[in-house]
Amino acid sequence: MGMGPIFSTDYAFECLRFKAWIAFSHFPFPAPSRRHRSQAMNEIVLDHASAQARAIAREDMVACRLAFIDCKLPGSDLKENYSMIGPGVTQSDEQVVNLREPHGFNIGAAAMPGGVTNNLHLHFSAEVFFIHSGLWKFRWGSDELAGELQAGPGDVLSIPTWIFRGFSNVGDEHGWIFTALGGDDTGGIIWHPDVLSAAAGHGLFLGRDNTLVHGAPGQPPAGELIEPLNPADMAALPRYAPAQMRRRVVAAQERDWSAGALLGARACELAPVIGHGMSEDRAQAAPISNPHGFSVDWLRLAPGGATGRMRLREKQVLIVMQGEADLVLNGPGREVVLRLREQAVYSVPAGVWRELRQAGGEPATVISVCAGDQRKRIEWPADTLAQAAARDVALDPDGYLARRSLLPDTALGVGEARF
Repeated sequence: MGMGPIFSTDYAFECLRFKAWIAFSHFPFPAPSRRHRSQAMNEIVLDHASAQARAIAREDMVACRLAFIDCKLPGSDLKENYSMIGPGVTQSDEQVVNLREPHGFNIGAAAMPGGVTNNLHLHFSAEVFFIHSGLWKFRWGSDELAGELQAGPGDVLSIPTWIFRGFSNVGDEHGWIFTALGGDDTGGIIWHPDVLSAAAGHGLFLGRDNTLVHGAPGQPPAGELIEPLNPADMAALPRYAPAQMRRRVVAAQERDWSAGALLGARACELAPVIGHGMSEDRAQAAPISNPHGFSVDWLRLAPGGATGRMRLREKQVLIVMQGEADLVLNGPGREVVLRLREQAVYSVPAGVWRELRQAGGEPATVISVCAGDQRKRIEWPADTLAQAAARDVALDPDGYLARRSLLPDTALGVGEARF
């Protein structure tokens, strides 16, 4: 985009106009008009080694059983912590992190056998639970307004910041929960005073940097340690009634599936969960809408189903909750295909062409986590747009699916993202 001649003699005005041009010419507008389509686009291509390095299979995930201060407490000593993307809130320098590259959020997991508990603590950034397996009881608060609820496979829970929360596996099987935490640096956590007191009896303390410090039972080591919250601090924390917390849960049977949410998809449905995600169905809205620093969508691919080839400006993490899928990266002639099996996690860089295709003998269900609170605008290749046009489908100027024959020429192409 070029800047035309300046004819005004008002020098101050033209300086301001020039500064505005500099600012806006570098802003990544989501939907340039048709006259800009011929501009070159930045395409990122991953070779097989680079693509494979971003795949985290279940067998690549390494448990840390000493991640938190409650790891020696009876009933909590068998819990496992995983950090797949970013360190999360681990308090142990022994924690293995599969991919440390900043994403704007962290992805991890908690796993434990039946009867094991993760004790009360609070977070400063968003914490979202995606239940893969097991029957779980979640608790929040610590006074007369404390509450609890049960959740199972396929349920998603978003726990508000600055309130105590804990959870227990109340089922018979070994359970697994994926987690998403807001921000690259979560700032750590605060434990309930009762947890700190109990841990001290086992010789575990927390330094001011939120890392584990080992000492003798009941005898704090030298150095600055984190002090428990006092009663006044506890009383000042936010409180959530059960009805308020229930609105932050999206049960598996409550997903709002749409088969018309992605322009290039076939036999693929999308259900938004948190924030402004990828849906191009104007009738869809995520049931959890407050800012998290990321958005969450469910994808469901029937046998033979696919999302269609697309690009995003944002980093995207895919979590396979059920079944298997093939992830096809890059454009035609340079494709790299990776098989993602159940519980696999994959990080797709911004600007890379990607398509998710159902694989194996059963439907695939995948969670998509995308960085940022803004709406995610998809770039579709020209052949996908042409095929949609043949079906009388196009994107309206707001980027939602519409009947192409209803759009005037002035509206065609306006909602097509290019970057």
